Amino acid sequence: MAFLLGCEKICVDYPTKQVFQDLSLGVDEGARIGIVGRNGDGKSTLLKVLTGAVEPDEGRVYRTRGVTVGLLGQTDDLDPESTVERAVVGTMETYEWASSPKVRDIIAGLLSDVPWDARVGTLSGGQRRRVDLARLLVGDWDVLALDEPTNHLDIRAITWLAQHLKTRWRAGQGALLVVTHDRWFLDEVCLDMWEVLNKRVEPFEGGFSAYILQRVERDRLADLAEQKRQNQLRRELAWLSRGARARATKPKFHVATAQALIADVPPLRDTLELKRMAMARLGKQVIDVENATVSFDGKPPVLNDVTWLIGAGDRFGIVGENGAGKTTLLRLIKGELAPDKGRVKIGQTVRFAVLSQHLDNLTALGNDRVRQVISRYNARVMLDGKESTPAQLLERLGFSHADLNEPVCDLSGGQKRRLALMLILLDEPNVLILDEPGNDLDTDMLAVVEDMLDTWPGTLILVTHDRYLMERVTDNQYALINGTLRHLPGGVDEYLRLAAASGGVADARAVTNAAVATGATPAVAAPANDSAPKISGGQQREMRKQMASLERKTETLRGKISQAQERMSQADPSDYLALGAIQDEIATFQAQIDDMEMEWLELAEALGE
Repeated sequence: MAFLLGCEKICVDYPTKQVFQDLSLGVDEGARIGIVGRNGDGKSTLLKVLTGAVEPDEGRVYRTRGVTVGLLGQTDDLDPESTVERAVVGTMETYEWASSPKVRDIIAGLLSDVPWDARVGTLSGGQRRRVDLARLLVGDWDVLALDEPTNHLDIRAITWLAQHLKTRWRAGQGALLVVTHDRWFLDEVCLDMWEVLNKRVEPFEGGFSAYILQRVERDRLADLAEQKRQNQLRRELAWLSRGARARATKPKFHVATAQALIADVPPLRDTLELKRMAMARLGKQVIDVENATVSFDGKPPVLNDVTWLIGAGDRFGIVGENGAGKTTLLRLIKGELAPDKGRVKIGQTVRFAVLSQHLDNLTALGNDRVRQVISRYNARVMLDGKESTPAQLLERLGFSHADLNEPVCDLSGGQKRRLALMLILLDEPNVLILDEPGNDLDTDMLAVVEDMLDTWPGTLILVTHDRYLMERVTDNQYALINGTLRHLPGGVDEYLRLAAASGGVADARAVTNAAVATGATPAVAAPANDSAPKISGGQQREMRKQMASLERKTETLRGKISQAQERMSQADPSDYLALGAIQDEIATFQAQIDDMEMEWLELAEALGE
């Protein structure tokens, strides 16, 4: 594989800390690299150095002649007076972008709710972020460097982005560097991982799941090395006093050891015990939403005849596109909004606590220092079956002693979110509503937050576009689709299938906006009407045969995936090449299943089923 870019012995110093020291890295053609690490360890700085946006204090950055690099930073340089069209396609003529399937797909995937002729300065922060991402993806780049590309994207858009990046280049071509806390996205897109830690970068083969396995093994070996060093010291001390003792043997890692790593790990949650404890705090009735309808300004209902019974200890997740009505539903169940029809009944013992995206509960703290804030709380919170003090919780959430002296307003985004969560838990609510709690958190802190929520005894309602977090923390998921609330026994995958089956509207809307603004006529499927040609009986029988055949093939492929997963569990965990090959095989089977399911849905739609 050809070398594209890299660095040699670079050092990067900031006034208060050194970020990298003697760092050497290379990116080859075909690389798909996910970058993880703690907040503040230098992930964004690494992207900027490799792409030339930041010059290192020492060392050199190399780039093969002619290689083009596109960078999506955490902030954009868009002209607020420019139109969305000019920001995305630049000076490209209308007939050029309108005739390009790639550009139309990007517009439909990211900008379905953004008017094509709107001024950038009038857009919301999330819309502006998506415009900047679309601008970058429209270009032709040999290397794409993306810093938190999934921010402000809903689950459907994140799934689209993952598919786009997987198919953007042919196998072995182009290169991708991505910093994100979205673990599903990392597993779906990346073939290798870089961990930024202690002024260096450690590479790992495989996606996020393989990276976690290798980290566990690395930590295990480090523990063995430390134990061996301590044993050596003890033997030396014994020799000094009594002479040499027995020799030690070095254990060899194998499959049984890998299985032993997780053999004694208990289930994530004791659901029955948590429900019992929640009922003791809440009683039987929590929140009953019955046949509720909500509309604004005479427009079609945002929520239409929604019934949702929320009990003690329930852990529910809500998914849906931006603008689907998730915020309206949260206001409804909190009693802040009265329905036009139906009713909402809230139990007398319910105590709400809300972690909002904007961290409203920290606004009043201003310049107060963290130490002052936690000193106002004498309460202890019960987690993991034991009481924890505010200081212990902060330590568990990654705060050092030095952080305790920082003013709240000077904390990083991730620190503020962790502090806000801790303060909410100390208030001892029994109904906890979390709106995008994973924002600004690195993958390690996300795991800590998940562990804390696993043992929290109350009713939990989660809204997030992070599908890994959604399915990890909640027991049941619900989707808001066209104003109705639908249970998802199959989780986020079922939501994506439902959205695809009822979709076309959102995707077509972006291209329609473009057509209105420019006069172009993109190729959008026309809606069905009575004058459309009817399907004959013979054609219907043939289409149903195809659907049955697709179902059989899908089941066969699922069986092959199960067999491959079994082989993976029996493979040597230290043989990363074999694990990667099996993972690629599973991904190939899953891609075939996705194609077949899409074909099945198209046939079902054509038959009106």
